[in-house]
Amino acid sequence: MIPLLLLIAAASSLPDKGQPPLTAQTRVSGGARPAEQTAVRFDHADLSFEVLPRQRRIRGDALLTFTARAPLTRLVIDLDRNLPVSSIAIDGAPLPRRAWSNPEGQLTIALPRPVAAGETVKARIAYGGTPHVALNAPWDDGIVWSTTPDGRPWVATTTQGYGCDQLWPCLDFPAGEPAAVDLHITVPPGLKAPSNGRLTGVDTLSDGRTRWNWRARQPNTYAIALAAGPFEELTGTYRSRYGNEIPLHYWYLPGKTEQAKALFAEFAPTLDFFEEVIGPYPFSDEKVGVVETPHMGMEHQTINAYGNNYAKAPEGFDWLFHHEFAHEWFGNQMTAANWDDYWLHEGFAQYMQPLYGLWREGDARYLTMLETQRNRITNRAPIVKNKLLTEEEVYEPSLGGAGTDIYYKGALTLHTLRWLIGDQAFFSSVRRLIYGRKDPLPGNFRPRFGSTTEFEKVVAEESNRDLRWFFDAYLRRANLPDLTINRDGGVLRLTWAAGGSFPMPIEIKVGDRIERVAMEGGRGTLSIPDDRHVVVDPMARVLRRSVAVEQYQAWQARARK
Repeated sequence: MIPLLLLIAAASSLPDKGQPPLTAQTRVSGGARPAEQTAVRFDHADLSFEVLPRQRRIRGDALLTFTARAPLTRLVIDLDRNLPVSSIAIDGAPLPRRAWSNPEGQLTIALPRPVAAGETVKARIAYGGTPHVALNAPWDDGIVWSTTPDGRPWVATTTQGYGCDQLWPCLDFPAGEPAAVDLHITVPPGLKAPSNGRLTGVDTLSDGRTRWNWRARQPNTYAIALAAGPFEELTGTYRSRYGNEIPLHYWYLPGKTEQAKALFAEFAPTLDFFEEVIGPYPFSDEKVGVVETPHMGMEHQTINAYGNNYAKAPEGFDWLFHHEFAHEWFGNQMTAANWDDYWLHEGFAQYMQPLYGLWREGDARYLTMLETQRNRITNRAPIVKNKLLTEEEVYEPSLGGAGTDIYYKGALTLHTLRWLIGDQAFFSSVRRLIYGRKDPLPGNFRPRFGSTTEFEKVVAEESNRDLRWFFDAYLRRANLPDLTINRDGGVLRLTWAAGGSFPMPIEIKVGDRIERVAMEGGRGTLSIPDDRHVVVDPMARVLRRSVAVEQYQAWQARARK
């Protein structure tokens, strides 16, 4: 029996939320990178983790394989200094301790010999320690040490904001994805460790611990995740509209079987929607995987985190499950190489929910869901700034970021674009962005990187229109286009103010008929009888400034004080 005083001392040494502190280097994900990082291709990561819930620690061993794109004399790898390195070997040969340093969270390794362009180098890094505990996951990153209602460990990680270096030695920028990853996760007896990719086996160790072995192809850097708990599991197989079979898995806490079955029942229709409207599920050879977590959620590739408490909604589906699952296409299959383009992740994932409402129930549900999103747009900063940014410079308004506008304004921008160019051009553009081709089929595409510039180019090709004015107005300017409306006798005069030429057509309802005004040069007129009631944009096709929404938001802000 462990003495009571030792138990008390151990408990008092456990890290609180927000501890141990992170360096400024570790808190940054993306942005400008050292030349040594852009000079390598990341071929493979073989990652071994041991999760120690009682001590709130992890042990790790990482074998990283790189191919040099340019001559190298050292490796620079991101790793939180809260996970100190105990040993490093290069191509199997141990390095002396003086060969590496990690004062601020960027591990620098002096290579024993120069590596020429085209050569491969393997680094084995043994490390471990107390990972940063999330203050308020998933909005603040780190690990979450929790317990189930009956007191068993329940653990999850989330690293989007501060990056993968909180868990493993990685290249902490979007294009730093390894081509393939093997994961070996050891957990205490009675726990399971669902993770990314395909399960290759579970080893039972002599002391009752289990090691869960997974293999994933080209995972998003922050999508590699640890989860551990006494999970129960629901499984199934989905036969897709493309003829292939997709494994379905949901790991959930004991005692929640009925709620879990209801959520699991959403997997198949949601898959059907995405495959019909967007294209094939990108990871059908691995799985659709979801795990219940003690934080809200995150788009961990093939193992999405779910923590929405099985909430019910008038739409009839779980928005959190749907949003994170959308990221399998918009974020994991197509990853933005620069954080400046992350509206391609969040805006599209947000727009998929009203589109799903449209697919399920029709226009009324679609417009109702869009209206809710419209009222959350703040217009404090542009969505796209055309420069290399960190995650924090995008998501944090205090650092000049657009914040939640990359979700809501991004979604309404897509809604307007879809109306402007039509469904055929819109969805063809989306497929090319996601898959790199218009005819995706299971097996004929790979995960890829995309950008706003590429999407604009594809939209121009598919619509046969130069739409720079559209993307400039909605993505590169903070303020929304403002439509001035004047009625002068029998003439309705319409003028756009959008910081430049903005020839956005607009619909006008006059009595029982709807007229489309071309607005060439940003101006248009419409002759109307003096006694007719007029409604501008009756179906809310065009995202534009609304004084009523601004007054509503100001009233909400005052009410919160």
